[in-house]
Amino acid sequence: MTKLRLGPITEEKPVKLTIELPGELMRDIVDYARVHARLNALEAPLSPARIVPAMIARFIAGDREFSKQRRK
Repeated sequence: MTKLRLGPITEEKPVKLTIELPGELMRDIVDYARVHARLNALEAPLSPARIVPAMIARFIAGDREFSKQRRK
């Protein structure tokens, strides 16, 4: 069982978005993907294009103030 905040990632119809990230953040994302793959018994790490949306979704889902304001 993984102790990372990010668990298994499901497939969903994608929407294309282009962003620029600082190099250090990109390296962290690639490293996170490696650890995620190892802890979830994946054959290979997910690409940043696959893992970043799941990370953002997890961040938004965990933001209590956002949820509170959204319900208003």
